[in-house]
Amino acid sequence: MNKQEPEDKLKENKEGFNKFAKFSSMAIEMGVMIFLGAFGGDWLDKHFETEKPWFTIGLSLFAVIGSIYLVIKKVMDASK
Repeated sequence: MNKQEPEDKLKENKEGFNKFAKFSSMAIEMGVMIFLGAFGGDWLDKHFETEKPWFTIGLSLFAVIGSIYLVIKKVMDASK
């Protein structure tokens, strides 16, 4: 058994954990963005007393599209 083998395995495990942590944090970021969009839209709908929840729909949709864009951008950067 080579002394280099355990070090290589440790390095592989560390890289795998770093990728896992990076992509796990993206899910949290997405959730926070969508929550803030929905919360902000709801607040605006109540503030302006809109008949239908247009601000909630609009800001939630914007947050979903923005979070998907950020995920795609990060995945593309990670694949380089």
